[in-house]
Order: sequence, then C-alpha cells, then structure tokens
Amino acid sequence: MAGKKNSGAGVNIGGTVKRLLGYFAPYKKKVLFMLVCAALGVLFLIMGPRVLGTATNIITLRVQFNETGMFNLHEAGDIPALETIRDNLDETGHYIGPPVAADQMPLLHMTLGILIIIYGLAALFSYLQQKTTAQVAQRTVHDLRNAVDQKIQKLPLNYYDTHTHGDILSRTTTDIEQISTTIQQVLTQFLTSIFTIIGIIIMMFTISWQMTLIALMVLPAALFLCSWLVRRSQKHFTGQQEGLGAVNGYVEEHFAGHTVVKLFRAEERVERTFDDMNGRLSKNAQHAQFFSSIMMPVTNLVGNIGYVGVCILGGMLTLSGGLTIGAIQSFIQYMQQFTQPIIQTTNIINLLQSTIAAAERVFELLDEPEQSAEKADLQHLAHARGDITFEHVRFGYAPDKILITDMNADIKSGQKVGICGPTGAGKTTMINLLMRFYDLNGGTIRIDGVDTTELSRQNVRGLFGMVLQDTWLYSASIRDNIRYGRPEATDEEVEEACKMANADTFITALPDGYDTLIDESAGNLSSGQKQLLTIARAFCANPQILILDEATSSVDTRTEKLMTDAMKKLTAGRTNFQIAHRLSTIFDANLILVLRDGDLVEQGTHDQLMKMDGVYAALYNSQFA
Repeated sequence: MAGKKNSGAGVNIGGTVKRLLGYFAPYKKKVLFMLVCAALGVLFLIMGPRVLGTATNIITLRVQFNETGMFNLHEAGDIPALETIRDNLDETGHYIGPPVAADQMPLLHMTLGILIIIYGLAALFSYLQQKTTAQVAQRTVHDLRNAVDQKIQKLPLNYYDTHTHGDILSRTTTDIEQISTTIQQVLTQFLTSIFTIIGIIIMMFTISWQMTLIALMVLPAALFLCSWLVRRSQKHFTGQQEGLGAVNGYVEEHFAGHTVVKLFRAEERVERTFDDMNGRLSKNAQHAQFFSSIMMPVTNLVGNIGYVGVCILGGMLTLSGGLTIGAIQSFIQYMQQFTQPIIQTTNIINLLQSTIAAAERVFELLDEPEQSAEKADLQHLAHARGDITFEHVRFGYAPDKILITDMNADIKSGQKVGICGPTGAGKTTMINLLMRFYDLNGGTIRIDGVDTTELSRQNVRGLFGMVLQDTWLYSASIRDNIRYGRPEATDEEVEEACKMANADTFITALPDGYDTLIDESAGNLSSGQKQLLTIARAFCANPQILILDEATSSVDTRTEKLMTDAMKKLTAGRTNFQIAHRLSTIFDANLILVLRDGDLVEQGTHDQLMKMDGVYAALYNSQFA
C-alpha cells in the first residue's frame, strides 16, 4: 500500500471557511433564529450591570441620609425621587423634609425585580440559542458525513491503491468529529462573545467615554498579538492533523498484520518507525499547543493593563463627582465581562486552527477525481448469456506505464476460463477491467456483444459474482453475511448456497447455527471457513458470470475437491473465470488464458498449451515435474 499523497499546497483558510459555511445554506432560517436568540440573550445579559448599578445608587442614597443627613446630587444618579428630594434641601445641602428611606424600598424592590426578569430572559434566549445551535451543528455535520460517504462510493479503485486505509479512516472519522465539535462551540461561544463585546462597548460609552477609550486602547494590541500567534501556529496545527492521519494509518495496518510482525521478529523495526512518526506528530502538537496556550495569558496581561487604567481614571471621576458609585460599579463589571469574551474568542481561534486543518483534509477527499462520468443513453442487460470478448484491449495504471498492450480473447457462454501466469502478470488486472473497476486506455470489452462502456457500472457488476483471495465479512450473523449480495434471498436459498459451498456442515455445528454472530475481524472462524462463507455468498447471489480469484486457496485438499464438484453443478451453463496459481484447479477449463508482463501470450485448453511447450508448459513443469 502506497503512502498518502501530499498535495503540497498550503492551507487556504478563507476558502476552507467559506466552503464549510456553505453547508449551513439549507438551514438559513434556523441560523437566523439562532442569531436573533444570541443577540437578545446578550442584550438582556449586558443590561444587568446597568440595572444593578441603579440599585446600588438607591442603597447609597439611603445610607447617606441615615448617616450624614447630607445629599449629593451626583451620587444619586437618575433616581426618580430626585425632584421630591431637591424640593426639601436647604442652602447647605441638608435634607429638611420628611424621611425618605422607607420610600426608597419599593423602588429598590422594583429594580431588583426587573433585574431578575432581565436575567431570566437572558437565560431563556441562551437556552433557545443552545438548542437551535445543536440542531444546526449536527445536521450540518450529518450532511458533510453523507457527502464524504457518497464520495467514497464514487472514488476509483486507484484512490484506495494509493492511500493508506488508516489515513482514509482518519479523514472520515477523526477529522469530521473535529469539525463537529468546533461548529458547536463556534455557534455558541464565538457568536455570543462577538455580540457581547459589541454590546459592552456601547454600554461603556453610555457611562463614560473617557474610560471606554482606555479600555479600547488595549484591544488592538490584543488582536495584533493573537493574529501573530495564529499565523505562527497554523502550520503546526496542519502538521498535527496530517501526522495524526499517518499514525492512524500505520497503527491500523500493523495491528491488522501483527501476526506477520511477530513472525518475522520485526517488533523493533515497527517500534522505531512508529517512534519516528509519533515524534513528528508530538513535535507539531507541542508547538501548536504552546502557541495556543500562551494566547490566554497574553490576552489576560493586556486586559489587566487596561483594567488598571480604568480603575485609576474611574476613581478620579468618582471623587470629582463626575460618576456615581453605581456607575463605576457597572463599568467595572463591564470591564470584567469585556475581557472574558476576548479570551473565549482567542480560545476558539485556537480550536479553529486545528479544525481548518481537519476540514482541509476532508475537502481534499471530496475534491479527489471521481470515476469518469457515464453516458446518458446507456443500455441495460437484465440477463446475460455470458459471451465475453476482449478486442485490442490496452491499459496501464499510469498513462506512461502501459501494462496491457494488445489483449484479444473470445469467451463463449458457459465456458470455464482459467487465468494463469507468473506473479504480477496481470491476472487480477484483467478481472478489474472486466468489471469496470478501471477504464481502458484503448480497445473494447464486450458482454453479449455490448460494449461495457455502453452499460452502467452497476449493471456490469450486477452480472458478476466474485470471490476474492482476501475474505471480507462484516459484523452480523452468518445468514446476513451470505445474504449480502442478494438481500431478498430466503433462508432456504441461503442454506442451499452453503450446502453447495460445503459450508453447511460447520455452520450447523456452531452453537447458534446460521444465526451465529461474526465479530469485526471474523476471528471466531478459521481462514478456510471464512473462504467457504464468501463462496457461499457468491453462490447465493446467483450471478450469470462467476469470478473465482484463488477461491480454494484456504481449504484442504478434500474440501477443495468437494467444492470443485459443487462448483461444477453451480457453474453449469454459466461463464466462469478462475484465477489460479495452482494449475490443478484449471486442468478441466474450456479455455486457459496465459498472461505474462500484462499481455495475453497463450490461450487454449490444457492439452493444447502443453503441446505448445511455452509459458504454460513451463509453469506446469515447475509445479508438477
């Protein structure tokens, strides 16, 4: 398996974010409702300190009258009782009217009631925002997962030949989960923080424009430092995601082949390679986390400098009578709230960096070239006789490296066709071309006289049943695995297919019979049993054309003979191809195709090929001499 191709292109932050936002388009109404809820929630939340400041002024006014008997108009602020109070002041500012302390209590109670209502509304709109955000985020990621799944089904086989399974798995799971987590946080914390910053700035200006200017002086410095740190750390976040994909791919491959690793005593080599890959991942992660971790202390430092300046100026204005105690209290609360959303924003920016890197990897997958488009006016073969013709077929996995130069063969319906040749001769390639896993560079393959390019890929593959060298079973019952190629098959048909494949005996001996569950790696079955099940699955599909790629390689001699007898009954009247390294499996073939270096060099029956004394005879003599 080749390693993952590296595009070499840098991360396009703007383009990636714009493309990711495109997945929100179907949910524009919900996004708008979420924005309205976020704005209203922030509005009511930032009104709280101002109302609380008014309550403080009321309490301050009561204390002044009870302790000093003096009244300061600046301290009173904009309390409604001012007109009555002014009418009862003497020339020195002493209050000479009736007691007003008791009259302030209803006003205080009303103010505190308003404060409770305001915070209640803020909590309500925050709840609605969170709920809507969860819906939008999960539906968006749901659509992204669907897009990736549909893309995977459309990718050519060449993509899987040039990318590690672990890297593909990392893109479709880890990277998408990273995007899911970030969308949830961005739509809640980030938007709320932006609205909060804007609202607090407006409220601070209504209290004191001088102190607001001091508070805002620190903002450009904080933004500049954050921007500089983001630029420095982005490459490390990208390297972190790529390294994670590489490590996942390496672990997945060597975990699957751990028996071979131990057999060849390669543990130390595997460990060294893993340590090297893990070291690069750790180095990128360390740099990424370092830059992200210093954002908060830097922001705190700048914010605290501004906080000190605000406190000094606020104290001077209060002493000179320019601000009430309630006003300075409100401003200090706003100042504390002002730094918090900035810190949250920087934290989300850190998260966004790794998410952009993850999204870039997902979009790389979505941008991979798909299989060539099919024609609009395709024919359809519901049932095939099984006549297959190769006419001047030309093919190479790369345009400049042609493997098959000129292949010609004529297979008649119902024939058993053996395909043999040295390792790497092109046996599996020939089958891949027959089933349209790859497109030809030249020539034509016809089924019943119809060019396979005139049929849809689904139609072509539906005519075949195939058993590969490598067995594949999924986590389900034996019955469901056998029924995979034809879900509508009855239990009787499933059991009959197993009997034909000589699998019924061991299946019925299992505790749960056909309902026995197979685990993810089918570790509860032997290699021969797994091969028998895949053969039974092909039999159950009842195709017109069969392809057996070393189907009997994992069974003993006796079972192989029983399978061969069963397949003779099954393949009667059906065209079937058998790829063989052991020539004993194709002695009775109607036609044997001999490949070497990609080209078809000999064809005929066993006796005919032996008389030619060519490549086939050499293979035969090497096995049976």
